[in-house]
Amino acid sequence: MARLEPILDEDEPRKRRSFLPDFCRPSMIMGTILASQLFGIALTLASQCPSSTLVGQIGVMSFFVLAVALAASAALCALRPLLLRAEDRTAAVLAWLVVLAVTGLVTWGAYDLVPPTRRADLFAGEGLATLMARTLGISAILGAMLLRYLYLHHLWREQVKAEAEAHFQKLQARIHPHFLFNSMNTIANLTQTNPRVAEEVVQDLADLFRASLSEANEPSTLAQELELAYRYLNIEKQRLGERLQVLWDVEDIPGDAALPPLILQPLVENAVYHGIAPSRRPGLIQISGRYRRAKVSLSVRNTLPTESETANRHTRGHHMALENVKQRMAAMFEGDARVTTTRIEGDYQVRLVFPYPWRW
Repeated sequence: MARLEPILDEDEPRKRRSFLPDFCRPSMIMGTILASQLFGIALTLASQCPSSTLVGQIGVMSFFVLAVALAASAALCALRPLLLRAEDRTAAVLAWLVVLAVTGLVTWGAYDLVPPTRRADLFAGEGLATLMARTLGISAILGAMLLRYLYLHHLWREQVKAEAEAHFQKLQARIHPHFLFNSMNTIANLTQTNPRVAEEVVQDLADLFRASLSEANEPSTLAQELELAYRYLNIEKQRLGERLQVLWDVEDIPGDAALPPLILQPLVENAVYHGIAPSRRPGLIQISGRYRRAKVSLSVRNTLPTESETANRHTRGHHMALENVKQRMAAMFEGDARVTTTRIEGDYQVRLVFPYPWRW
């Protein structure tokens, strides 16, 4: 496998994480459309609209709320650089004022564009001042509630992130002791039989421990994670010999895609420790990746030993590492990533699916 070089600039500073979501993201736009339509329907059903005109009023109200929601999302998207630089309280006030301003402009525009003969039917005979007061009042209350929810959701995500980083520190502290001892024994043997390969294994081992000392809040890249997995498997290959076969299929994925650090190595370590090492037969680990529709799909698949070969082995570490991977992927990608496990034709597979590009 060719060595992959990271494309991201490691010296580039990370943006501060704001409690306001990125309203430019397609998933956020779709969520805004759905929520606005449901809110428009709820407002119409809560009004005293006659049943004979209910369907028409639902259409008008849904369109009006949709116009306000999309215009406010576009404004918040355009102002995102400014909101990211502001403190949370200031950003909340600015976002709230933006929602009110957009509501006022859309209300004024809707009232002005509707012919005078139709205003009584659409606006229940209200004048512009009354209509403006009602829409601004609803927008002010709903906007404040939404911002409060987003802030509480942000605090919850920060707690999840802190827990994930704490688990990451545990993971850093435990590159498997047996792996270290086995690696040192392998190096000792290779120094007498193949000094050049022994030097390569020492370099690979040094890179693994250097990665284990990295900061949990500093993102890595897909290229770096694949390189780390390659080095780990290269060390295990020297120990297990023909019992370990590795198949790489990662040519068509973006190497600069952002990932949490040390996210792939625990998965390949589990594949070796629980799939290959216990078996007396040769085993295969397949690492493959695909990039489709702004999503990267990366899978680690390994053969499994027989039940008799695993009867006396413990699998708790497998679940701990997997839960750590799930938590850190969820914390970094804010719910837009998936980590799934499946059994395929007797093999065990872990699949990571995450967005690329990802906006911080």
